[in-house]
Amino acid sequence: MLNAAVLGRPVAHSLSPLLHSAAYRALGMDDWAYGAHDIGTAELPAWVGERDASWCGLSLTMPLKEAALALATSTSQTARLTGAANTLVRREDLGWDAHNTDVAGIVGALARVVHTGTATVLGSGATARSAAMALVRLGVQDVRVAARNAASAAEVATLLEGLGARAVVVPLEQWAATGTALVVSTLPPAASAGAGAAIAAADLPSGGATLLDVVYADWPTPLARGAGRAGFTVVSGLDMLVHQAAEQFRLFTGREAPVEAMFAAGRAALGHGGEVAR
Repeated sequence: MLNAAVLGRPVAHSLSPLLHSAAYRALGMDDWAYGAHDIGTAELPAWVGERDASWCGLSLTMPLKEAALALATSTSQTARLTGAANTLVRREDLGWDAHNTDVAGIVGALARVVHTGTATVLGSGATARSAAMALVRLGVQDVRVAARNAASAAEVATLLEGLGARAVVVPLEQWAATGTALVVSTLPPAASAGAGAAIAAADLPSGGATLLDVVYADWPTPLARGAGRAGFTVVSGLDMLVHQAAEQFRLFTGREAPVEAMFAAGRAALGHGGEVAR
């Protein structure tokens, strides 16, 4: 049996076992198993070090995305620049390669979205750094970073500038004052209500705007509801989650992921497809 799993604390809410297992079933990969393990930062090195050669890949969620970098034999450029690894892939020498598939997940979720070269990122943590890199890959050249923590927001801006984009930091409560056609929210649910309230003052671009809210549980968030009422096209975090899991699947197994089977499993588990009533 070949093994993979998601690690984090808390981890019981994770849809990763469901998505990866659905992919195994779709492709008849009966010799693969994917589990979930409640692991904190302190336990991570020992737990990973005890895995035998049957372990092919690990998915990392909070609070492990930065700690995982220290365990890697090698680190992809994406993981290094964002300072976050949500994926460890087993090497032939039994070491681990660190990757960040959150960037690919955001790119996949927004691949068909038309933008004007400008965007706003809400938040300033590891996922915000991934969002910043994804936006540059999508051709965005000007990014507003809106966050409560000015120091960490400045780190996101520095990353953007290093990637050739222009960046400006604004207070979170002012994120909607000057509208952009594309908004990516990496905010936790607790901060969603305040961000949603700011939409009332938004200067929306003609033709509307698109919001990707990386949250997928307890959907829709207050921010997503407010954006929907204001005419935004809203993309839920389920899209990002499936696309990043599909990239992990490819890295773990060497096979292309059955994305539609993974989406179907996610929609069935959540009871929604990311829609927002207006």
